[in-house]
Amino acid sequence: MAARAPFADWRVLELSNGIAVSYCGKMFVDAGADVVKVESAAGDSLRGRDAGGPPGALFGYLAAGKKSVANTGRPEVTELLAGADIVVTDLTDGWTLDGITAHTGAAAVVVTVTPFGTTGPYVDDRVIANEFILQALCGSTAGRGWPEDEPVQAGGQLGEWLAGTFAAVVAAATARHAARSGRGEIVDVSKYEAMVIAMGGLSAMSASVLGADSLLGQRSLELPSIVPTADGLVGFCTITAQQFQDFLVLIDRADLLDDAELASFDGRVARRDEFLDMVTQWTRSRTTREVVDLAVGFRIPVAPIATPEMLPTIDHFVERGVFVESGDGVLQPRVPYRSDAMATTPPGRAPELGADSGRVHWPPRSGAPGDADADALPLADTRVTDFTAFWAGPVATQLLGALGADVIKVEGVRRPDGMRFSAGRPPTWDRWWEWGPVFLCSNNNKRGVSIELSTDAGRSLALELIAASDLVIENFSPRVMTNFGLDWDAVRAANPGAIMVRMPAFGLDGPWRDRVGFAQTMEQATGMAWMTGHADGPPVIPRGVCDPIAGLHAAFAAVAALVIRDRDGTGMHVESTMVEAALNVAAEMLVEYSRNGVTMRRNGNRGPGAGPQGVYRCRGDDDWVALAAMDDAARAALADVLERPDLRAGDWCEQPDEIDKLICAWAGRRPVAEAVEALRAAGVAAARVTPAPELLRDPHLHARGFWETVDHPVAGSFLCTGMPFAFVGKPRRWIRRPPPLYGQHTGEVLTALVGRSRDELSALARSGTIGDRPAGL
Repeated sequence: MAARAPFADWRVLELSNGIAVSYCGKMFVDAGADVVKVESAAGDSLRGRDAGGPPGALFGYLAAGKKSVANTGRPEVTELLAGADIVVTDLTDGWTLDGITAHTGAAAVVVTVTPFGTTGPYVDDRVIANEFILQALCGSTAGRGWPEDEPVQAGGQLGEWLAGTFAAVVAAATARHAARSGRGEIVDVSKYEAMVIAMGGLSAMSASVLGADSLLGQRSLELPSIVPTADGLVGFCTITAQQFQDFLVLIDRADLLDDAELASFDGRVARRDEFLDMVTQWTRSRTTREVVDLAVGFRIPVAPIATPEMLPTIDHFVERGVFVESGDGVLQPRVPYRSDAMATTPPGRAPELGADSGRVHWPPRSGAPGDADADALPLADTRVTDFTAFWAGPVATQLLGALGADVIKVEGVRRPDGMRFSAGRPPTWDRWWEWGPVFLCSNNNKRGVSIELSTDAGRSLALELIAASDLVIENFSPRVMTNFGLDWDAVRAANPGAIMVRMPAFGLDGPWRDRVGFAQTMEQATGMAWMTGHADGPPVIPRGVCDPIAGLHAAFAAVAALVIRDRDGTGMHVESTMVEAALNVAAEMLVEYSRNGVTMRRNGNRGPGAGPQGVYRCRGDDDWVALAAMDDAARAALADVLERPDLRAGDWCEQPDEIDKLICAWAGRRPVAEAVEALRAAGVAAARVTPAPELLRDPHLHARGFWETVDHPVAGSFLCTGMPFAFVGKPRRWIRRPPPLYGQHTGEVLTALVGRSRDELSALARSGTIGDRPAGL
């Protein structure tokens, strides 16, 4: 049977004017859906996006393969609403939720993606926000840079892409359920909440769990991270103590292996100049290729810092065919997941404005009830065997669990999830492995079992779990599952209907296949770091966002695979790589270079769509205000606030540095709260550059029920990030089960699902196949 696209029969209506919803729509185009984009007479603002050259490349990437219908007031759009399976909208161009739902069918899923959601204090107070302001609010900007320097945004408008991906996953899962239950949903997605989870929330979670003992939250940069070589830039990542020791040997400084101060991050910060001098002295004497090859030999995460020109030439991307030409002849990343049993749609051409007006006819959907419980969560019929660890994989399985899946997290006896030990309590604490904040915030709604997969008995238990599951998800290096005897052939033999989603850092083949890769490595290798940092300084990693981005794309691929299995009854093997998910989200700089020859690069806190835009120090201890003037009215209002009515329209563009000096002088005389209030009152988008721990007291997040209280038997009661969306009209509670203690549910799962007796469990414990605490501690 020839592979078919998962959403080949789905109809998606896109009512949007920006990146987030456009990317959501693109993900459905990639998966075979018929996507119609409804535009105002002026067209989507991205049609006129100018990155320094001729416009249109980003719009072309996001709109390729879609149809365009002009909203001219004709009944055509009303008919499309009635026939749509999914409507996704950012509520711009005059659209309202009531105006949309008045015409949709009973089984339609309507997804709104807005800055703050559709309710809450920031909506009621009409707080104005673009991506830059949201980054300042969500704790992201405050944590990036050295304490004595100006904090800096993450480049590339990553929050927009992140929110669009969240929207795509929840839309796909909910639409699958609606098709079988006959009843749709309205889903309220908040960009701000998505960004809190993925861009600022880890420091907030650390503060919530550990209080004053939290090690996260101060503004900093990684050491080591991005440094110059003889012919370019290279990025390192030393997550573990062993990697840092290996790094010292790499740079010929084995004499420092016993330097306890240098072994700690705080110690390296205190000796920053000394440390960076010794690193760059070594890297500057070698080419980027030489540095990378040597670091790979030590299994240190490493990558060249990709530029727009470099990306298409990187050997791993070339050999894997990662970049493809669109129908417009523009080089772009391919779909970031693939399977022999799943067809995806190659990139087509972007439509002319209104090219399909009068040509699209969607008969209304019947919405006939099926056999699914309309009140159940979308994935309530799905069981997942979860072999993931660290952050990317657990984000995927936690989202599936929030949507109702029964997720069984498998951890080794000798090698549990490494996030249990990261940034939590010292080994002197009782059960110190239960305190890792990242683990605690990304493993809710899961049952935890311990199985030593390197033993024959452990492998047999794993295969029996797989036989009782719908999905198997793992994010080890490619060789690991093969070494355990749990590769795709073994999974398929145990359960022909199983879907196995694999999340390797760089892919299951290619020159970089066996390299170690963390989120920082992806940000260095894909261009995200190139786009982040001050214009006159080195690139800076956005810090961690690639993990949730990878997890969300893998979750989308998993739902797509479930749709195929619903239809065809087939299990399948799916590869969803971390680096290709990141490339899709960072695609703007590549498509601009390919189409227009424009080399985009970092530009501090400035960016498209606003000017002036920046952060300015206020009176007080490291207090900063972020502001963005997004149109002429805002600039005129800002001139009044600055008491400079003489400023002409041209001054804002022609003298940006002088304008910044004026704003700096104004802000420096005021407390940050006063500055924010004055700017907002005038109609200028503004926010405090918020330290992440203060998100725990954010009134908007509390009013919307974003923070959920978790009662943990070891870590106690703390606030935890939920999901960045709500089903309108239903109680918002995504965390139904706290993150599991190590091996907490081993007995429960192995007796109920695998049929082991209590005597057998005792024998397995004696042999070290299962355990209630990690081995060796």
